[in-house]
Formats: sequence, C-alpha cells, structure tokens
Amino acid sequence: MRNIRRLVLVSAVASCLVAAAHGTVQAQPEAPSGRAFTENVAAGAEYQQYIVGFKPRSEAGRSASVRARALRAAGERHGVSVEEVRQLAVGGHLVRTDKKLSGDQARGFLRSLAARGEVEYVEPDVRLYSTATPNDTQYNDQWHYWESNAGMRLPKAWDTADGAGVTVAVVDTGRTTHSDLDGNTIGGYDFISDTFVSRDGNGRDSNPQDEGDWSPAENECHQGSPRSNSSWHGTHVAGTIAAVSGNAKGVAGVAPKAKLVHARVLGRCGGSLSDIADAVIWAAGGTVSGVPANPNPAKVINMSLGGGGTCSSTYQNAINSAIGRGSTVVVAAGNSNQNASNSQPANCNNVVTVAALDREGNRSVFRSDGSFASNYGTVVDIAAPGGETWTATDGSNGILSTLNTGTTTPGSETYKYYQGTSMAAPHVAGLVALMLGEKSLSPSAVESTLKQNVRPIPGTCSGGCGAGLVDAEKTIASLGGGGGTPPTGQLLANPGFESGDTGWASTSGVITTDATYPARTGSWKAWLNGYGQSHTDTLSQTATIPATATAATLSFHLRIDSAETGTVVYDSLKVQLLDSTGAVLATLATYSNVNEGTAYVQRSFDLKAHAGKTVTIRFTGTEDSNLQTSFVIDDTSLTTS
Repeated sequence: MRNIRRLVLVSAVASCLVAAAHGTVQAQPEAPSGRAFTENVAAGAEYQQYIVGFKPRSEAGRSASVRARALRAAGERHGVSVEEVRQLAVGGHLVRTDKKLSGDQARGFLRSLAARGEVEYVEPDVRLYSTATPNDTQYNDQWHYWESNAGMRLPKAWDTADGAGVTVAVVDTGRTTHSDLDGNTIGGYDFISDTFVSRDGNGRDSNPQDEGDWSPAENECHQGSPRSNSSWHGTHVAGTIAAVSGNAKGVAGVAPKAKLVHARVLGRCGGSLSDIADAVIWAAGGTVSGVPANPNPAKVINMSLGGGGTCSSTYQNAINSAIGRGSTVVVAAGNSNQNASNSQPANCNNVVTVAALDREGNRSVFRSDGSFASNYGTVVDIAAPGGETWTATDGSNGILSTLNTGTTTPGSETYKYYQGTSMAAPHVAGLVALMLGEKSLSPSAVESTLKQNVRPIPGTCSGGCGAGLVDAEKTIASLGGGGGTPPTGQLLANPGFESGDTGWASTSGVITTDATYPARTGSWKAWLNGYGQSHTDTLSQTATIPATATAATLSFHLRIDSAETGTVVYDSLKVQLLDSTGAVLATLATYSNVNEGTAYVQRSFDLKAHAGKTVTIRFTGTEDSNLQTSFVIDDTSLTTS
C-alpha cells in the first residue's frame, strides 16, 4: 500500500503547520503585496471588471471558496459585491463588481486587492480599440505595395514568395463575406463575452461574423466618444494581409496564398483585455477553457488594436504564451501622436511593433491639426505604409483594402482607403507570412530578419520609427539559404529566466523567484509541480536550429525534490521536442520522483539530427493526487556550432 503522509506546501500557513508539528508555532512575516496596475485606470472612465492573478501556490490560487472570501473582503471595503466570472487562459481570474466604480474608486479597489498576500497582480479589464481612421472613398491603386518612394517593394518578393502554407490570425472585429477574402478564410471564433459589445445575442461562439461596431449616440462608449458608423476594421486588415490575387478583380494581399483565421474581440465600444488575451492564446494553438481547440494554429498573429497604459501582466502572459508556441505577434504602434511606450500592446515585450508612414515616407499624420498621428519611440521596431487619407480629396493617399458598405449591420462587399497604424501592421504581418512560407523561423529570428533588411525611411520621423521602412524584396532575398556561416552560441531567449517569462510559455507561476528552492544562478528559475495534488505544469520555448549547424546541444540543470518514497513512479517530468505543428518529434527524457536529488544536475541532449527545423522544447510535469514532487529547472541552453 502506498505510503501516504501529509504534504506541507510552502506558504505562510504551511510554515505554521510545520512549526506546529515540532511543538512550536512561530509568527510568519506577511506576504508581500501584489502589483496593482492603477496606472491603467483612465481618467473619466468607470470600471466593473478586473483581472486578478492569485499566487499559484496560495490557498486562493487553488480554491474557489478561498478566492470568494478574499474577493468579498476587498469588495466590502468599497461597498460592492464581487463575483468571479471565469479563469482566463493565462491563469488570471476575471472578476466583476455589482456596480461600476469611478477612476478613484477603481484605484482604491485595485490597491485593496493587491494588498492581500495571496494576490500576485490585479488590473482593470481595460477596453481597447482599433487603431484605424476610415475615409469613405473609391478604389484607385495600392501604391503602398510598389511605389518606389515609400512602398514596401513587394513585386520582386512575389517572384518567389506567396505565403502558401502559413496561417495568419486576425485578432480584430471579425469577418464579413467578401469574394476577395472568402477563398483564403478558414475559420475563426467569436471571443466577445459581453452581448452589448457583440450584438449577436449571445456570448462566445464559433461564428466570428462581424456584426458591426457602430455607435448610435455620442458618449455611448465613454465621455467624448463620437457617434460613428461600423468600421469593418477586421475585413480591411485581413485584405491587406491575404486578399486573393490573380482573380481579375479588387485588390491583392501581401501574402495572397496565406490563410486567415479570425478571432473576433472588438465590437461595439471596442473590446476587453480579458477577451483579447484568451483570443491570442487560442490563435496560437493554446487552450482556453470552454472554447474548442483551434484546428488551424497561426504562425502569425496581427493585432491592429490598442489602448493606453503599461503593458499588463495579462497581456504579456498571453503574448509570451503565443511566442512560446512559435507564433510571431505583430502589433500596431497606435495613433495618439505620442511615445508608443504609453500604449499597450505596443509596449509589451516580444512583439513586433509597427509605426505608420505616409506616401512620402514621413511619419503618418491622420488629421490636419496633428491631433492624431502614428506613435513613435524606442519600443517601435519597424515602420510600414499606413497612409494619410485626408491629404487627397479621393483618399487615395490612404491604404486600399477590402471593406463592406454597411453603415450599421453588414451590407455588400466593397473596397475603401483607410489610414492608421492598424493599416501598417498587416503589411508586416503579411510579409512575415511570406517569410515563413519560404523558411521556418522562430519569432525572434523573424524580428531580427525584418530589422536587418529594412531600407532607410525616405522622409522624417521625429521620435523614432524603429529600424527603418520594411523592404519585402530585400527581406525575402535574404532567406535564399545555402552557404554562409551558421549562427553559433545560445539560441534560447532568457535561458536563465532572469527576465521572468520573457521568451517562454509556461503555466502560471512556474517561472518564479520563490525562495523555497533557490535558483542555481541568479534569482529566477522554473519550478514545475510541487502541489501535492493532481496537477500539470508546462514550460516551453521555440527555436530554429540552422540547417548548416554542425552541432546542436540542448542542456539544462534539473533539481528534483519529492515527498514520495520507494521505487514506484507517481510524478513525472517529460522533456520533449515538438515540430511546428505541435506533433512530438522525440521524447528526450522522462524523470520522476524516483530520481530525487537535492542538487542541480546538468542534463544534455544532442539535437544535431533536427538541424534545419523549427522546434519547440517542452517540459511537462505531471503530479498525482498525493505527495508533492518538485521539478526545478535553471540555466537552460541550446547551442550550435
């Protein structure tokens, strides 16, 4: 019979239990407060939904009843009732108050929650908006592809590249029927959970149809918001990425043979952070509770949307998850004529942030008074055509793409010029699809290749527009392959975890500075399992092993601590290599509670047989219902020569 003994997890409560077992009870220091994203509360806004990240090894992190008590206590201080709505795919919990809180009240509520020892972070479920400004004009041409001055030089790139075999996710307003898009559209999902926003009469569902985002009255969305017609923003963005070409009509997309998956997140009055985060994870092939798996995981994710504030934990965790699955995330810099460091997701790590240029190659200005223009600054990675419709009477200095004639609900298909960083980002997303159709590349390799192959900005960009103007011809030519010296050294980003989650996709709380098990070096490490109950943790990162590499070695340092005894395997850690579709190429090793050792031991594997492939290194820790086993990993590396 299995030897079962009580597991004592490390927490303030657990420490007291340990002391009690030895006849003494000692007072424990208070757990440090979590982070309250009070800076993301906008002036004049009201909030009713919040995202709370509980520390995964806390009682609240594991128990709904404990979370409910914590939420009730924080709500009582501010005169509201608080209920948990659902857990997000990134691990945070969406909660809702029974009434809206003003800016000051919301900040106080955030601080009260963050002060609780079991809370890691708390933030408002902010609303984000598309980053385009439409102009009702007629078709002229797509100067932004071929014009010598400020076009992206596509024609010669199309001689060899067309994006075939690559799926691009459009995280936006959803799809409309259009003959220039239908042949390349292969599905999607509606992630809008609020029926006021979605207008389709229900919550999340498998139909990503754009129902229209019109606003019938001023101030409906927020103080100062205008009355507006439906934008069909996702339709316009999708056309730039992958409109069908060679069909003797309409426009061409940058990657005309790529496929499109729509994740609908924006509707009436924008979209919520909680919905967008789940959509990003789903688009990349991750798991979202209550949502069917994406049968067409995207290698490119376009987000032509944004809002003010610091990059939130929820946003960054979702992006890291997508990057860890090998998806490149392209985002718009924003249209507020300010430093993009003040706009999310443009200011998040591991994204390709795109500024907009006009037809002359200057930073785009979207109103004659300069009140709206492309954002700028050091977080911008690259620039692409974004247009300026107001500088031509027919709007032809804007970006031409697919659209719909409806002013409220969908009408018939059409084509229109739009302007904005929303229009610049899909140029880059389309180019990434062209790149990946020619060669497998990790997200970090995609970004570096884009930057290395820009051309100088033809005009001016005060404040900085990244490395330069994207150049499709030069970028695709750089992927010609053959010869050359393979890159050497470390291929993994953030190999020692000292930058937190950057570069890695993991279960919430795995990458940590918790002092129970010290890091081998530095302060951070990855701690999988250790709960003493049925639980699975994962940790992964994607990298491309050069085809010309003569050697490739994966190594990491592993420490195993277990409360199990004997020689029976109860808890295990698998180390696997996955291909670009998520299929297992190889199981490199399996460790278990039987391999317990209190010191870090280096483990190494020869990956030379996988040269020329983009692979995902995945650690999966599985724990049964009794007695903990902790698998602690530090100082990883994937080196080539």
